[in-house]
Amino acid sequence: MSGLIPNFPMDGVVTVNRVILKPQYTVDDLEERVAVLCENVKTYHSETGFVGGFVALNSGNVSNEGSTVGQAVKSPLKGKEALIITFWNTFEDHERSHRSETFQPLFQEVLDLCENGNEEIAYEVLWSGAAYTPEEARVAQEAKSQHAA
Repeated sequence: MSGLIPNFPMDGVVTVNRVILKPQYTVDDLEERVAVLCENVKTYHSETGFVGGFVALNSGNVSNEGSTVGQAVKSPLKGKEALIITFWNTFEDHERSHRSETFQPLFQEVLDLCENGNEEIAYEVLWSGAAYTPEEARVAQEAKSQHAA
């Protein structure tokens, strides 16, 4: 995980919030409110367990090669659904951040945008890895061709 979020410990916690925007709000509204919230977390919780995070917006693309639930062409939540993903040293560090007086009002402003309410799930990392360099890939391919059954 160190390539994505430097210094994230392998026994750390990943939290995922799924946001579906209410029709009257835009991605710009979401970006603005999440930016203010994230700046608060970085400012007040970088020394108390916050390691990093990112926000991803549903692009509308659906992988027909990687999906097993039909052959959809586009996601109906394109531009309406976002994932707010944060990385923490421990789950308790994360929970403490949510109890912060500076966090709660900003968090509520993000929740006001959501038609789906909010459920934040915490995950443990089971695997992470970066792509091989071109040379490493070549060596791995050669090893597979020589030794794979």
